Amino acid sequence: MCMNPRNWIIPSELKMEWIHRLTFIFLCTLMLVGFFSRGCFSRPNYLIGTGSYDITGPAADVNMMGYANMEQIASGVHFRLRARAFIAGEPNGKRLVFVNLDACMASQLVTIKVLERLKSRYGSLYNEENVAISGIHTHSGPGGYLQYVVYIVTSLGFVPQSFDVIVDGIEKSIIQAHQNLHPGYIYINKGELLDAGVSRSPSSYLNNPPDERARYKYNVDKDMTLLKFVDAKWGPVGSFNWFATHGTSMSRTNSLISGDNKGAAARFMEDWYMQRSDSSQTSRDDYFVEEAIYNVSSLGQSYRRISIIDRSLDDSLHEIAASVKSTGGRLTERSISVSSRVRGSTGNGDKPEFVAAFCQSNCGDVSPNVLGAFCIDTGLPCDFNHSTCNGKNELCYGRGPGYPDEFASTRIIAERQFNKATELFNSATEQLSGAIDYRHVYLDFSKIEVKLPPVAPGNPEPVVKTCPAAMGFAFAAGTTDGPGAFDFQQGDDHGNPFWKLVRNLLKEPTEEQVNCQKPKPILLDTGEMSLPYPWAPAILPIQILRIGQLVILSAPGEFTTMAGRRLREAVKETLLPNKSGEHGHDIHVVIAGLTNTYSQYVTTFEEYQVQRYEGGSTLYGPHTLSAYIQEFKKLAIAMVNGEVVEAGPSPPDLLDKQISLLPPVIDDMTPLGINFGDVKQDVPKNASYMKEDIVEVTFWSSCPRNDLMTEGTFSLVELLQHNGDWRPVYDDDDFCLRFKWSRPAPLSAYSHATIRWEIPKTATPGIYRIRHFNAAKNLLGSIQHFTGSSSAFIVS
Repeated sequence: MCMNPRNWIIPSELKMEWIHRLTFIFLCTLMLVGFFSRGCFSRPNYLIGTGSYDITGPAADVNMMGYANMEQIASGVHFRLRARAFIAGEPNGKRLVFVNLDACMASQLVTIKVLERLKSRYGSLYNEENVAISGIHTHSGPGGYLQYVVYIVTSLGFVPQSFDVIVDGIEKSIIQAHQNLHPGYIYINKGELLDAGVSRSPSSYLNNPPDERARYKYNVDKDMTLLKFVDAKWGPVGSFNWFATHGTSMSRTNSLISGDNKGAAARFMEDWYMQRSDSSQTSRDDYFVEEAIYNVSSLGQSYRRISIIDRSLDDSLHEIAASVKSTGGRLTERSISVSSRVRGSTGNGDKPEFVAAFCQSNCGDVSPNVLGAFCIDTGLPCDFNHSTCNGKNELCYGRGPGYPDEFASTRIIAERQFNKATELFNSATEQLSGAIDYRHVYLDFSKIEVKLPPVAPGNPEPVVKTCPAAMGFAFAAGTTDGPGAFDFQQGDDHGNPFWKLVRNLLKEPTEEQVNCQKPKPILLDTGEMSLPYPWAPAILPIQILRIGQLVILSAPGEFTTMAGRRLREAVKETLLPNKSGEHGHDIHVVIAGLTNTYSQYVTTFEEYQVQRYEGGSTLYGPHTLSAYIQEFKKLAIAMVNGEVVEAGPSPPDLLDKQISLLPPVIDDMTPLGINFGDVKQDVPKNASYMKEDIVEVTFWSSCPRNDLMTEGTFSLVELLQHNGDWRPVYDDDDFCLRFKWSRPAPLSAYSHATIRWEIPKTATPGIYRIRHFNAAKNLLGSIQHFTGSSSAFIVS
């Protein structure tokens, strides 16, 4: 007997169960369709690898690169600097390398030596064509690593320590990335970030054609372009983004080594991903203890069980903390500083450490001091055209969002970039696909012939030339991020008779050079000065890197907003009509500024006429941008057509000619009866602090130039564990911890290290101490490492 299904009686409970099952199957199907549509289950189309290594230079005695302020001498660490690299390659084809430096800019000499090392290690795999080295433009890193005279005058010449640590760090970051190469995917995303940069030369921008300005909503670029690297085995392993804003949140008076806003944003994002992905382990910021036994065996004392309920501390903790006194200085091994780091460099097991880089773009006229420029004497806005106050440029300063606290401004601008980057990272769905390719050429920018568009249809193309490098009077005026000195002003297109006389003592420019550079009045004719060796570069590299539909323009200078827009547009227009249809209009073009070497600024022709700081610092004359556009278009055409590009004239290697006038460390000393590492100023007795309080401890120390503590730390905050061990929780890489070094007198052999900890809101309640590592040098040149710790204190 057959039954009609329509007559079946199904219990209501069974109906609901089937409804839930079908709903679940439907939702899973939708998710699978979504994943497949984004290519998540497609075959990996690239080899990807990331790497990172410490490049923190000498934290004492060395002038910082960026502001050209002779008084800005390094004396400690805000947070450490790193080289971050990614490699992208076809499984059986071409590869390219991009390295982002927490440094003011790339250096031609650094690039030359890195390429020599890569050739020695990998043969022709990584070379000048497919390796790009770019700086974030922090103005708080040690100088002395460039090879041309004008860029190392304030650092008393070449500084081998600054140079060596950067070359070593770049090489090791690339080695890491190479060793981490695995099949994977690269995603790209773009979004607007509105509150991390403003124009510091708005009057110059306004000199661009009105119809051109009308095409853009803002007078600075607001777009961030981000790459997300996803290892097919491990998942996300890195993120690199490009956004234009200067590394000048830290002022020209700051003396602590710092990656400024971009270096801080990178640290924030790396920590964010580490905490997000490491959910199986207790985060240091979410640490919670209901019952803890503190057994400090090293002190020979045992303490009873202490209950810590609802994160409040029992009074008995004060008894424990009071018994833990400063250790006194003692000798140690350098490896202890390295092993005490909070963050490792190898990840969990074989999983690579997540690497986040915040790269620089066309930041030439973009300031992170977003509140505007004001006179420090009156509080009124500075003069619009000249950025002066009663005719003096020295009084006009930009204000960051944390004004008057430059550390707060740095953190805020960093957080804004970090927040946008995480948003783009989490929502990235467009997958890069297509060939890896690159083109590179060296050009003599002192004499490039440039064909300009004809004045009218049918007219011949005018031919103009670039000039030997020269700096204008406006260069010496500085900017609202860091004003210059004396009576120089931005917007000066005439010059000053007195300073022209001073200039002529060094090198009087020829009439041809004066006419070529007009309307720039020449202050320093650097391109024609060659004693004791060249003062400025003539031969520059330009480079195009391609990963599928992404095109990276490696440019050795600081392009202004409109200059960058014109360059990107010209390259994109060159690529689109010539493409085979692989990506159509989905081409993303980004400018990687300050890459492979450094040649100061690039303005538009119209901005150059105004001769503000950026125009006065455009070395090769009014047609510099036109030369860049012409030559980048040639590279783009060669890439599309698969043509080989001649290498061009090689830049000089001036390492053997370098002069260094920085005195060495002779001897470190302490007073009789005091050891290196002893505490000079301890925490108060029975000290107890709340979150957001500041703890400071001062140690008897030595010059940090004796050992840069590469991949280690000078400062450490430790938390007492229930078994009596001290667990490192904050170190040199943390924004909240500062290492300040000082001498009691300029030529003193004594020195002090003050470690300042601003207790984060997320700090775990408990018993803490502050520890210091360093190395002392004696008269015979022997170096001994030491450490010391403060007395314990409570954070509640």
